[in-house]
Amino acid sequence: MLTEKQNSTLKKLLLEQKVQLERHEDNAFIEQGSLRDTTAELSTVDNHPADLGTELYEREKDMAIHVHEHSELEKVNNALLAMKNETYGVCDDCGEDIPFERLEALPYTTRCIDHAANSLPQDRPAEEQILHPANDNSFAERHKRDGVRDYEDSFQEVAQYGTSETPSDFEGDHADFNELYDDENEEGMDEEVDSLHITSIGGDNKEISLAEQEEAIRNDYL
Repeated sequence: MLTEKQNSTLKKLLLEQKVQLERHEDNAFIEQGSLRDTTAELSTVDNHPADLGTELYEREKDMAIHVHEHSELEKVNNALLAMKNETYGVCDDCGEDIPFERLEALPYTTRCIDHAANSLPQDRPAEEQILHPANDNSFAERHKRDGVRDYEDSFQEVAQYGTSETPSDFEGDHADFNELYDDENEEGMDEEVDSLHITSIGGDNKEISLAEQEEAIRNDYL
């Protein structure tokens, strides 16, 4: 059974926690503020996606902390209500008195040390059962594949589907987005010419037009 002095000490701790949590709870900007407000930018169009990803991560972290603090505030209010109803300091499971030392460390607790959760939940989100990595590059998976994969051109393989780069990011003048990268399919191809100069067996030079060249290729005598 807690003494009057112990009750007074614990009530003071609870009130201090309540004031601190309510100060954060009153920050409506966390839930109502937009991404533009947090970055102080008029527009996010010219921002790199990596920068926006960082801002989004910080935004999500702030909201997660806000939800956690809201839950803590509810526990503190319930503890103060139990103290008012003279049911404070009693374990919800066994009905035994919770030691003062435990209440001093965690004033809003409702369970004694024997019935407190002493392990983290091991269950995983349900969506992980149907989500798979796009490219499993684990040690075990690499040994299942036939041959060895060269990751040197991994960026080029992904960039063919689009990037955030614009012509202003490259040197020189580029009028078309399709001209930003060299097309590997065009490397090693013969250049189309108007005429072809050949030398006969007798040493005579002769010029063949494009039409004659195509006809010779079709008849396989060039």
